Amino acid sequence: MTTATVYQSISPSYSIDILKEEARQLIETGVVNRQQSIYTLCRYIPAREWVTVECELERCDYLLRDPIGDLVSDDNWEND
Repeated sequence: MTTATVYQSISPSYSIDILKEEARQLIETGVVNRQQSIYTLCRYIPAREWVTVECELERCDYLLRDPIGDLVSDDNWEND
């Protein structure tokens, strides 16, 4: 059993959609801004759950140094 599996079994599920929604709420309330790194979110997520969050971010190809704006971006690109 991996560390991530252990943490997922004892902590709430942090899907990428939940993380995006929490980040959006923090931006809307002015607690964080879009230019700060995703790692900034660790201040607002319980430490015991951060490993699960990191695993989910990694699974979805996000780096902790990426800006929060990349996480919450809803840009849909279409070819002209």
